[in-house]
Amino acid sequence: MPVIHGTVELHLPHAQSLKHKRQVIKSIVDRVRKRFNISIALVDGQNLWQRATLAFAAVTNSPAEMQQVLDALRQTLDQHEDEVQVIAFDYRHLT
Repeated sequence: MPVIHGTVELHLPHAQSLKHKRQVIKSIVDRVRKRFNISIALVDGQNLWQRATLAFAAVTNSPAEMQQVLDALRQTLDQHEDEVQVIAFDYRHLT
């Protein structure tokens, strides 16, 4: 069973408060959890208005499914491109 884990560093250029940032991050996290059933959480930048680091992990049945998870995560982030900019997208996999 392939396992994937990684982090995504985000910049929120239009966030004017922690409340606004949390709304955007919650929207992304909820969408990813519901659509793809992977673990994802805010792990750094909790007190910064315009920065956030998300960590994610998933267990898949095949390398192809692992790639689908990565693609889906990137697509979800791309759908929020008017609110967030991806600074770094790092991941590792274990097979």
